[in-house]
Amino acid sequence: MCQLLGMNCNTPTDICFSFAGFQARGGLTDIHGDGWGIAFFEGRGVRVFLDPQASSVSPVAELVRHYPIHSLNVIAHIRKATQGTISLENTHPFQRELWGRYWVFAHNGNLKDFRPQLEGEFTPVGQTDSERAFCHLMESLRRRFPGGEPALEPLFAAVREIATEIGQHGEFNFLLSNGTCLFAHCASRLTYIVRQAPFDKAHLKDQDVTVDFSTLTSPGDRVAVVATTPLTDNETWAPIPPGTLKLFVDGTPVDLGPSDTCPFHRPESSSTGLQKD
Repeated sequence: MCQLLGMNCNTPTDICFSFAGFQARGGLTDIHGDGWGIAFFEGRGVRVFLDPQASSVSPVAELVRHYPIHSLNVIAHIRKATQGTISLENTHPFQRELWGRYWVFAHNGNLKDFRPQLEGEFTPVGQTDSERAFCHLMESLRRRFPGGEPALEPLFAAVREIATEIGQHGEFNFLLSNGTCLFAHCASRLTYIVRQAPFDKAHLKDQDVTVDFSTLTSPGDRVAVVATTPLTDNETWAPIPPGTLKLFVDGTPVDLGPSDTCPFHRPESSSTGLQKD
């Protein structure tokens, strides 16, 4: 199983702490040695670092681990290859442009016999089922909303419907972001935590590293971290139920109310300042 890591927050934040534990899962504390990648949104731009080497031995991963890039949305992936060669073009996360925004996507799972007809703007570069799924998702959204980027509610509904369709072909855990929010789809296993005041200490499961967030944060800071399995062993992570698409905005899951058709509730943002994740 590949490993997913995502972050969504209400103030630009670095992911150095979480990435230290995540990096170890690429060949040190787990068997995922077929490449890794990470994408940081900065305004409308994206910094993407990819390496087909295992993250535990990758010089690029060491650079990222010690490079405090501050971002509102981050997606990272450690690969255990199922389809496609171990190569740069098959390394997640993948990036495409739609409606004048960059979109970033990473997938965990295996989609069998999934070969949608893809033509023109969204076509795969590599051979993975993951990139095919991302291209199909982007093309489907473009066709559904030819007039441009829709509001958040119909966008969420469309992503959920397309994810359900693709998920009929196998395991489809994924993270998706356009820099304004983070989508997390759980098919089998995905967890998250929201860190906010009062902040406390956190200890990584995969590295003997502890950080005291109370010394690095402002009272209004809020950060949501999504991972395949919990990254820390002294915090309570919430499992995302299989078959669920969850949306994170400003560092918290959006409340859909008692049914999927209820209007979105977007929490009020507060505070400025920088914090470490």
